[in-house]
Amino acid sequence: MRPSPTTLHDAVARAQAVAVEVAAPLAAKIDEGRWPEEAIRALQAEGMGGLTAPATSGGSGLGLRALVEVCEVLGRACASTAITYGMHAVGTAVIAAKATPTQSVSLLEPISAGRHLTTLALSEPGTGSQFWLPQTRLRREDATYVLDGTKSFVTNGSRADSYVMSTVAAEPDAPAGQFSCVVVPDPSDGLVWADQWHGLGMRGNSSRGARLEGVRVPVANLLGAEGDQIWYVFEVVAPYFLMAMSGTYLGIAHASLLEARDHLLRRQHTHTGRSLAGEPVVQHRLGELWARVERTRRLAFWAAEEAETGGPDALPGLASAKAEVADCAVGVANEVMTLMGGIAYRDRAPVERHLRDARAAHVMSPTTDTLRTWTGRALLGMPLLGS
Repeated sequence: MRPSPTTLHDAVARAQAVAVEVAAPLAAKIDEGRWPEEAIRALQAEGMGGLTAPATSGGSGLGLRALVEVCEVLGRACASTAITYGMHAVGTAVIAAKATPTQSVSLLEPISAGRHLTTLALSEPGTGSQFWLPQTRLRREDATYVLDGTKSFVTNGSRADSYVMSTVAAEPDAPAGQFSCVVVPDPSDGLVWADQWHGLGMRGNSSRGARLEGVRVPVANLLGAEGDQIWYVFEVVAPYFLMAMSGTYLGIAHASLLEARDHLLRRQHTHTGRSLAGEPVVQHRLGELWARVERTRRLAFWAAEEAETGGPDALPGLASAKAEVADCAVGVANEVMTLMGGIAYRDRAPVERHLRDARAAHVMSPTTDTLRTWTGRALLGMPLLGS
């Protein structure tokens, strides 16, 4: 087990090695519905488990820029691997934001040592993409919290060692937007997993629903204070989640672009012997696609840096980054399929997988429509969750 990387360059290099050597060769198998265990364990062995954990707990202490770049590198090889790892990194960041000494020892240290995988469990079937309005109930009994409710679309569902779960604040009349997060270990009595959800794309991320039937966790598993999770939503959950998603889908867009370039260089017309790469029209279209990917990448990287430095445009930057990346990934994958013609339309061809994986970008919360609205409200000085 290698120690955690301490620089952005080292973290990206380690992720790149795992992407090329482990994730890419298994991408087709993962697309059949296999959770990418080999790549996740390889990342942990490379010291990447604690990317967003503080150095005091053995982690890298790296932030949003590292996360978006690492997820992009992984996303080029296998989108399911990227999102699986990304959700672990987001969960780690949420735990680390206000970690108690006990949580640092019991959670962050084993995460950094590659012995513990975590993830988020915020979405619920009743509230859809409005993950900041949980209905899962939380009540206190002496030194224990008891949870009852249902979660949906939990990435790494039944595969992680712990789940950062959102609940209604313990006070029954808490206003909308005030919710609490607790860390639920797996296994836990009363934590029941539903069958794996089979999606159009992102088939390897083990997205599952869960029922919480009187699940008991120690009060020490509360993150922050009861009801203060609205702070977590905009200071931790949203920035890290949006950058993990942006990186993942940037990787898909870049991988699609590379597929097109390689195809054009290989392909020749048999009746003329002329390379397809010599056709001005395809040169023009490939150039447009490259520019689209690159300008979107620069927006995502800038947004990460703006948020890390507390810049004035952090909020619209983060929201716009994921929305623009979603448009870019779907658009580029679709155009590449057209550019490559029938060969790309084969069942389970790489570009076909990229297009299916990319399509999830618009529907993964916060949805593109929500992010566009948030951007506008931020620019107008209006509260994001107000009416």
